[in-house]
Formats: sequence, C-alpha cells, structure tokens
Amino acid sequence: MPSQGEPGGTGGTPQPGLILICAMGQPRCVPLPLEPASRSGGSQLELGRGDGLGAMPADRRMSRRHARVAYEGGRFRVTDLGSQNGTFLDGAAVEPEAVSPSARVLRTGDSIFLLAADLRPFQACGVKTQDGRVVGPNLQRALTQIARAARFSSTLHITGESGVGKEGAATAFHAGGPHSTGAFVAVNCATIPEGVAERLLFGAKRGAFSGAVADVEGYVQAADGGTLFLDEIAELDLSVQAKLLRVLETREVAQLGATRSRSVKLQLCSASNKELRVEVGAGRFREDLYFRLSRPEVELPPLRHRLEEIPWLIDQELRLVSAESRAHASLVEACLLRFWPGNVRELLTEVRAAGHEALGGVGEGEPESCGTVEARHLATTAGMAFVAEPPADHPAICAAGVTPSRELIEKALKRTGGNVSGTSRLLGLHRTQLRRLLDRLGIDPARFAPGAPDQTE
Repeated sequence: MPSQGEPGGTGGTPQPGLILICAMGQPRCVPLPLEPASRSGGSQLELGRGDGLGAMPADRRMSRRHARVAYEGGRFRVTDLGSQNGTFLDGAAVEPEAVSPSARVLRTGDSIFLLAADLRPFQACGVKTQDGRVVGPNLQRALTQIARAARFSSTLHITGESGVGKEGAATAFHAGGPHSTGAFVAVNCATIPEGVAERLLFGAKRGAFSGAVADVEGYVQAADGGTLFLDEIAELDLSVQAKLLRVLETREVAQLGATRSRSVKLQLCSASNKELRVEVGAGRFREDLYFRLSRPEVELPPLRHRLEEIPWLIDQELRLVSAESRAHASLVEACLLRFWPGNVRELLTEVRAAGHEALGGVGEGEPESCGTVEARHLATTAGMAFVAEPPADHPAICAAGVTPSRELIEKALKRTGGNVSGTSRLLGLHRTQLRRLLDRLGIDPARFAPGAPDQTE
C-alpha cells in the first residue's frame, strides 16, 4: 500500500504537487500540480492568498506571495517568501528555506497542504463520503478490492491495525455481495467468554448442557442468507476453528447436542490485526482453516497513510458535538503530525472528548475562541501528544497544564524571529497566555527580531 507522498500505483509519469486539504477550518481536497521550472529541470508552485474563486483560498493569514514549493531529485524544497505569519513544514518554521525527501504537511496561514510525489490518485478520486465513511484514494483502493471479492467470493479476510475500520469494510463486503438483503451479524471473537464460543457460534439444543432449557440459535444460523463477520478470528479456540471449517466446507451447521445438521447459505468475512500465518506457525491457528479463509485478503491502510481523510474525520466528529463547531488549523496540523497508533478510532475518540471540553470552556476570557473549536483547548484538554518524535531543536506543543520554561519560550521566539503569533502556535498557547508569560518573565520579543542585538542572553 503506497504511503503518503508515494506513487499511487498508476502507470505513467508521476505528477508531483500539493493537495489543499484544509482551508480556514473547512476540509478540502484540491490537487495542485507543480509546474515545470525550465532552469532547474524540476517543478515548482508559488502559494499565496487567493480570492476564493480559484484553487487558492481567500485566507487572510496568508500573504499575497507566501511561499514557493519546488520538487527536484525526489526532494521537496519549501521557501518562505517573507510571509507575515510564517510557513511551517511538518510543524517546524521554514527559515527561510527547508529541503526534505519525506516531509508531509505544509501550513501557510490557516491553510494546510499535503506534499505528494504523485497527485494522480487524488486527481482520480479525491476524498468523498461513502455511506457515512470518509474515503480517500488509499482507502478507496482497498474498498475496490473488497467490492470485487464480494462479487466473486463467499469469503474475505481483512487485515490491518487496530482501529482502521475493519467492521466498516466488512459491511461493504456484505453490501456488495449476493446476500446484501440478508442479515449482517458481527461478532468480536476476542470478547467471547472462554468455553462458550461453540454454543454462541453454532447454537445449542435444549438439554445440551446444564441450564439449556430451550433451543438456542447461534450466530451462524442468525447469519443464514446474509453475512457473518468474525472480527479477531485468531482468538477462537482450536476446537471451534475445526467446526467453523466444517461449516465452510459443507455449508451445514449442527447445534450443540443436535443429531442432525442444518443447511446454511452465507458469506463469511473474517478480520484480525494478527498475522494468521504467524499464528499457524505457532500452533495457535489451524492451517487448513487459514488456507480456506486467507484468500482473497485485503489490507486496510493505517491512518498515517490516509492523511487526506483527517480534516474530514475531524469535521464530522466536531459537528456531532456542535453543528457550529469547526477545527482551527493548528488542531488539524497537529492531528496530521501525530502517529495515531489507534488509527481512526483513537482520532475520533480524542477529538470528541476535546470538542466537549472546548465547548465547555468557551467564553472564559478568550473571545477569539468563540464560534470555533480553538486548537489549544482541543489539544491540551484531551491530553493529546501530537508530535510523536519532534526534532530535538524544535519546540513541541506543550502538554495539558504545563507552562513552558523560559528556555523553551526563548528558543521558540528565536525560531520565529520574535513573532508572538508564530511563537504561540509553536508552543500551543493562546497569544494572550504567551503575552502574560512574557511580561511575567521579562522577555522582550523584539530582542529576537532579525538583526536585533543580543539574541542569546
């Protein structure tokens, strides 16, 4: 699966460029190809405040000539053109130029772009909402494979990290198959209590065990005519795996305690964040069941390979909290830079919690936060550690309730040339909070302006 900035798997010559993914709190997906630069042999694009009618947003915090982005020899070169509010590449101020083969996120004013070595996947399908799910090019590629499997196969195995949306992918498999009008039965095998998986999956006859006072239908029978989704299938006991294999091979199921089998017609979708081949080698998963389930197999890409979806996911979640809520560019940027080990599930949980906290704090002496969900509130109240491994010389956003030290403030002021707005963004503080700290510590921002004497005191 191509990662952000890698070619999207299409033939032909890659088209390097930028994708505008957020402008003034609104999610976007606007591919911006870099134009050939005759002198260097590479390509480049100049960014600046637009009128809102073309591709460039009418972002008041962008300068008319804000930054230039060039692509040469597999590396992006970003140059700040003397902008008033600065240019930031992967969260670090561009002073005045930065070169990187792996940078991903560019912020100018309140607009955010992704750097891509190949724009063609974004030009082909962009970002869309599909059955309530946000879908970018990498996820669309996986969903296309799932749709094909639904038409031609009665089984599908989905792999991917925790929180990438495997159940949503399973529902897509169900919806695209011949049993879409039947039931979709989802079972998390990891949550089944020990010793009861067999009767929960296959049902039980009256008297089959102590306390069985009536016939009980299992999940397999409930999914007859539809789709059974077994999430975390690697957690099933080996004895249950053997009976599941028999169901798949014979299309019959026998309840616990029954003397006769019942025919069933269903599709089976399985999922696991464990590598089943490894589980087979360790003796924890039946090899014959693995061969029966493992093809076709589709891997869902992690969120860090679907960065273009993040502004849309944030916007969706915040609007559930409040219809008027929107995300500040600083929040979107911070979310784009975080690793998100829990993927979409973790992102939505943190944004939801932060949104509630932010709305509860509106009106507490910071009028600029009214009408928007301000990034500082969202970032700190949810306890989000946004930059997993910031460069050693780059001030990271401060954790909740932590006051930055004099050294950290002065380092940030030096990086921004004494710009209070830029420094407050680097530190994750509101400008008013930063000014109070500067007054208390006796720090004069003008001392860090370009050309000012004694910047190291």
